[in-house]
Amino acid sequence: MEFLESVTITPFVMIAQDFPVFFGEVVFNGLLTGVLYSLVALGFVLIFKASGVFNFAQGAMVLFAALTLVGLMELGLPVWLAFIVTMAAMVALAYLVELLVLRHLINQPDIILFMSTIGLTFFLEGFGETLWGSNVKKLDIGIPDVPVDVAGMLFNSFDLIAAIACALLVTGLAFFFQYTPTGRALRAVADDHQAALSVGIPLKKIWIIVWSVAGIVALVAGIVWGAKSGVQFSLSLIALKALPVLILGGFTSVPGAIVGGLIIGVGEKIAEVYWGPAVGGAIENWFAYVLALAFLFVRPQGLFGERIIERV
Repeated sequence: MEFLESVTITPFVMIAQDFPVFFGEVVFNGLLTGVLYSLVALGFVLIFKASGVFNFAQGAMVLFAALTLVGLMELGLPVWLAFIVTMAAMVALAYLVELLVLRHLINQPDIILFMSTIGLTFFLEGFGETLWGSNVKKLDIGIPDVPVDVAGMLFNSFDLIAAIACALLVTGLAFFFQYTPTGRALRAVADDHQAALSVGIPLKKIWIIVWSVAGIVALVAGIVWGAKSGVQFSLSLIALKALPVLILGGFTSVPGAIVGGLIIGVGEKIAEVYWGPAVGGAIENWFAYVLALAFLFVRPQGLFGERIIERV
């Protein structure tokens, strides 16, 4: 559900509302949404750091994870058991991707790896539809969806709980991949597959780990977005919303995915509420892409991306 979806926003709302409180609600809800964007973008960053290629299948992984979870729940499994089984399924998917796809593409051009993720996208969408059907499914994980008053500001309880859970996950992953040997190995693998192999980095193991983590991130993202808007095949398009986040933060930076998501989340909420009435609304649908396009002219590698220097 979108922020303030039950309220018709007009220019008179800002006059009627107490400005500091209302502005605080807008900014804070933007931060909550931004955390969810960061979670989706993080899945792309992890794969890019391990293989140096944009994983076009990340949106399909979000859809497949959500479909599997709700499908298992429809079979009678409790939420916690369905979550564990789905998580195991995403780890198994990571192993199969490494075994059947990535293992045969070591040191191949990036475009070959990118095309393989496109093929994986269509496979996951078709396989998910075959297993669980194509109807829109309601996902209820037992989290209440009621207004919560925080310091005089109203927020959605589901958004608060989801944002806290996502923030903890994103923070933990950021620490893990920035300050552990596995994180350093990921950067080495992304730079050069053969060089990483030559210094003893187990490429196959690294790929399984990172695709497993990306699968778990996709599962959490699928739960959050599926519970908000229903589990449907348009859920795979959530990948498109992460593109501006990646452009702002940088394709190789975990902190960049976090900061980029927060910037997009807050920016689009403020734009929709304060500028939307002047242009007829719907700014929230395209604001992130326009901001990312403008950002490409200033810093194409992103806020935290590494500047590419080529010498000839």
